[in-house]
Amino acid sequence: MPHSDRGIQYTCDAFVNMLANNTYVTQSMSRKGNCWDNAVAESFFKLIKYEGLNHHKFNTFEQLYACIQQYMKWYNTQRIHSSLAYKTPLETELEIRKKSSKIAA
Repeated sequence: MPHSDRGIQYTCDAFVNMLANNTYVTQSMSRKGNCWDNAVAESFFKLIKYEGLNHHKFNTFEQLYACIQQYMKWYNTQRIHSSLAYKTPLETELEIRKKSSKIAA
């Protein structure tokens, strides 16, 4: 699912039709005048480029895919985030689930 702002390159007929003709892809787009929902995605892509991809040369798609998988596993299970009180995304998710299950009980 590609997510983008409402830039002309993402709203033009050629791009929209290309995505519409692919049954495996659903386009996601920011609401008009709301750039904040894109901030998290843009931050992540900046980090994956800087921390994970820019230090490698890929000869095949498979090498790139494996590097992305490895980075995402590390990002979610080991990389701490200041916005998450210096916890990993996995730690934060598990805490939220634990709190939710106590509320539901």
